[in-house]
Amino acid sequence: MAIKRGYQFPIRFGSAFPQRLVLLGEITRMTKYNPNPNAAPEGMFDLDREGQGTGLPLWKATVTDPHEEKAKRASFEIIFVAEVQPVPASEEIVAGTGMRMIELEGLTAEPKVMGQGEFKYLGYQYRATGIVGDTSGAKVPPADPGAARPSNAKAA
Repeated sequence: MAIKRGYQFPIRFGSAFPQRLVLLGEITRMTKYNPNPNAAPEGMFDLDREGQGTGLPLWKATVTDPHEEKAKRASFEIIFVAEVQPVPASEEIVAGTGMRMIELEGLTAEPKVMGQGEFKYLGYQYRATGIVGDTSGAKVPPADPGAARPSNAKAA
């Protein structure tokens, strides 16, 4: 069986980033390119050209890997596939900088050829489903079962 182009390998966060990641700034919505500067930005969704994917909105964040030895590979973008914008729960490393230590959930890596000309190298495009300790409300407890709960049970 051949591995098809675009396959995303699931990977444990601790294996990929043993010293965690530093989030630089805010997580923002990914938008499609539009040459018209007056056009309203159009958000991107997790769908390929054939219409395959989750259909969930895509978000992006710039991160730095403190474990990476090569400066040009230390900072990169993470793509989040999530219904709502992920929000980190950790405190800023230095107040006012927007830098926070984060740990990702549902991490996948897709091999990509990066660089230009004779300076190409094998890199990875990382995707995640969220952040550990997310405070966005994306992870909510199950709905109240209402009448299905026994009358002597307390609501959670």
